[in-house]
Amino acid sequence: MSKHKYWGEIQEDWAGFSAETEFISRYFDNKHIRIFLNEEYDEDGEEIEIIPSNNELDDFEKTYSNFITELDKVIEEIKEKTFERYLKLYAHHYENEEKSGEKPLNISNKESHFEYIKDINYIRILQDGNIKIPIHYKIDTEHGIEIRLENNKIISIGGIAET
Repeated sequence: MSKHKYWGEIQEDWAGFSAETEFISRYFDNKHIRIFLNEEYDEDGEEIEIIPSNNELDDFEKTYSNFITELDKVIEEIKEKTFERYLKLYAHHYENEEKSGEKPLNISNKESHFEYIKDINYIRILQDGNIKIPIHYKIDTEHGIEIRLENNKIISIGGIAET
């Protein structure tokens, strides 16, 4: 275990190293979201067992602070891009009772779609201004949805562990 001025206690956790600091936002259903620092596995698929250095932790702090500062803008982009993804991959099924066997979800805009992505699993702060946000996606609970940001811009959206 290690201690950092911003992150508090850093400890090995179920998915890598987590911070004492938690993400709290009015946008999401869960009130206290765990923050993981760095990848869980290295490029060889081996679990990372070395606590991030103070320099890395300082870099993660900068990335996260910028994310929090620009959160409103980031959320708007998340709403827009995830709704576009819904229209492309899911709407033909979920908005058609003949295909789904269920009443249509009537997701007609980014706001109504956002209600389905409000359950964040955790946030992972990575090197070089990158952040991964895996989400329990109520429309596709098998794959979920994961958003990858670089300098607070979405660079990838996919299923969990696909970005």
